[in-house]
Amino acid sequence: MASELKRLIDQVSREKGIDRQTLIHTLEEAIKSAIKKKYGSRLDLDVTFNEEFGELEAFQFKEVVEEVTDPDKQVILAEALTLDSESEIGDELGIRMDTETLGRIAAQSAKQVIIQKMKDAEREVVYEEFKSRKGEIVNGIVQRVDKGAIVVNIGQAEAILPQKEQIPREIFRQGDRIRSYVLDVKKISKGPQIVLSRTHPHFLIQLFHAEVPEISEGIVSIISAAREPGSRAKIAVISKDADVDPVGACVGMKGTRVQNVVQELRGEKIDIIPWNMDPAKFVVNGLAPAIISKVIIDQANRSMEVIVPDDQLSLAIGKRGQNVRLASKLTNWRIDVKSESRYERQKQAGYQALLRIPGLSTEVADKLYEAGIGSVEEFFESPLVELEDVTHLSESTLEIMRAEAQKIFDLSSEANSQDDTQPEADTAAEAQEE
Repeated sequence: MASELKRLIDQVSREKGIDRQTLIHTLEEAIKSAIKKKYGSRLDLDVTFNEEFGELEAFQFKEVVEEVTDPDKQVILAEALTLDSESEIGDELGIRMDTETLGRIAAQSAKQVIIQKMKDAEREVVYEEFKSRKGEIVNGIVQRVDKGAIVVNIGQAEAILPQKEQIPREIFRQGDRIRSYVLDVKKISKGPQIVLSRTHPHFLIQLFHAEVPEISEGIVSIISAAREPGSRAKIAVISKDADVDPVGACVGMKGTRVQNVVQELRGEKIDIIPWNMDPAKFVVNGLAPAIISKVIIDQANRSMEVIVPDDQLSLAIGKRGQNVRLASKLTNWRIDVKSESRYERQKQAGYQALLRIPGLSTEVADKLYEAGIGSVEEFFESPLVELEDVTHLSESTLEIMRAEAQKIFDLSSEANSQDDTQPEADTAAEAQEE
């Protein structure tokens, strides 16, 4: 057993890359625990591996006493003298445990410890490998679908593609090949958990890295990316070489490069946009293909008011606001798109006064303005029936709004009258002084 145990420790250490001393220490602790489990937890034990003979030795320590009251911790002097002729009362005597009993326990413990250590070592190897591959694309085969999540075999380990990281309406079956982005690598009790994603913007970036040589060579860089997975995406690119068009490099000959990425993302449309260090120009590029008339920047709030021709409004905003939403994510600026006609209306005092009426939205103000009601005075003087037809609001709501409009008008009129009488008061005061 002794030589067999030493050979086993050396072999596992060499083949599995487990530190020999770590393996020995774990084995010593495991045997100590097994002995206590069998003979009692109160035993004072010391277990060591004898390198010379290649065997485990276990000693139980007891105090030498005249009368034994605790057999687990004490030994009578007469018995102690048979083990060590120099024993005295009060000495701590180490009694070697029966080698036959120890041999059976050691064999069983060694097997369990080595199996566990091998599993731990393999898990650690997998964790270290994939921890360094975080942010890369991996290829795998679908093993099974578990409560919406897809379990993927990626070679040395299994990874999980959670439902929220899957592209909407994308279906995979057992045995299908799949490419995914390594989103995270976690340490859990069962071993490393590798989390994959197909919706992360960096998955899109890494796909272009694989398809476009100019990106992998460092000539073209992707500055930022924004996605609505399965629908549409935007990437901003720049070139370090003036002779290399970054957009053209990503599109490829006859669109082959971008089409390969689109195919991998199941038809997700991709806009490739030239990056610009000027935020206004970058936002204009981001809203393409819409034509932009004017950009008003609010640097403090990191927001932009973008004015477009009336016929370009729907194109700039996109279906359900998708184009402006993606442009905002891509540029990291809050973008408010307005038509030229609405912008001109908002500049007028009457339109601005309408917006001061509590509960009256810009959409309702637009409808009122288009119907020829362009001030608070016209609003509270207009018949309720007409206002209902234009705004589609209830009679009770409009009554409250009309009352608020009257207050705004009265306050405004009062302020104007004070401004008008002030010069007269100043003139009278000057005359009295003279």
